[in-house]
Amino acid sequence: MSDRVLELKDITLQFGGVVAVNSLSMHVDRGEIVSLIGPNGAGKTTAFNAITGVYVPTNGCILFEGKKIVENYPHGKMKKLYAGSDNGKYTQHIEPTPDAITKLGVARTFQNIRLWKTQSVFDNVLIAKHLRRTSNVFTATFRLNAAEEKKQREETAELLNILGLYSVKDQNCTTLPYGLQRRLEIARALATEPKLLLLDEPAAGMNPQETLELTEFIGKIRDDFKLTVCMIEHHMDLVMNISDRIYVLNFGALIAKGTPEEIQANPTVIAAYLGEDKNA
Repeated sequence: MSDRVLELKDITLQFGGVVAVNSLSMHVDRGEIVSLIGPNGAGKTTAFNAITGVYVPTNGCILFEGKKIVENYPHGKMKKLYAGSDNGKYTQHIEPTPDAITKLGVARTFQNIRLWKTQSVFDNVLIAKHLRRTSNVFTATFRLNAAEEKKQREETAELLNILGLYSVKDQNCTTLPYGLQRRLEIARALATEPKLLLLDEPAAGMNPQETLELTEFIGKIRDDFKLTVCMIEHHMDLVMNISDRIYVLNFGALIAKGTPEEIQANPTVIAAYLGEDKNA
């Protein structure tokens, strides 16, 4: 099994005449926490959407555990419109659906919390567990899947207990404080039994204390669940305290990569965030 869990090669996403991400190459190795950062509109969530099958990249390929799972190249109308890099380098069209990618072992959370608002905390996690069930219409109709359902309910309860959510398992998810809703969304992602967890701005809307608790929480679930984590985040304290490596996007292009110390000292990154002094 490859130690390189995720690899993006020359990923470009173009919408009409706009190149949102241009030739992004990056990788995440097993057990790492890697952050993808950049100013608003840099293309970070667009890249996540390509990894998870929400968008099909216009060009490039994505590998998961050494196996190519996504590939595309400019064709049709885009053949003439294409304004990105690496044209002609790729020749296949591989386009799995988001659920197929999740079944491979890739789970994600979203910048805006997307819980099933009419469901309890318990059912939010149990429904996600159903991704791994083996029953079909026949076995469900005749209750031949009772043992599997019982096991998944027990696993859901155990997961909620591990993540500190068992005491609120019967509450409607919308009644939880914001920080616990974030934790529940991560619990739901973990219920799909991922190998790679993608977190899209997990600290968005959190106060400093909640952000500190989240930092510890992400490190704990990485270790306890033996996960690999790739994260988009704007809270630099969180990013610098927990990341093994960091990639920086600006206007859809990769402008820097390295350790937290290297990124903090990189003048190109500083200029992208703070703006360049034109009088200097």
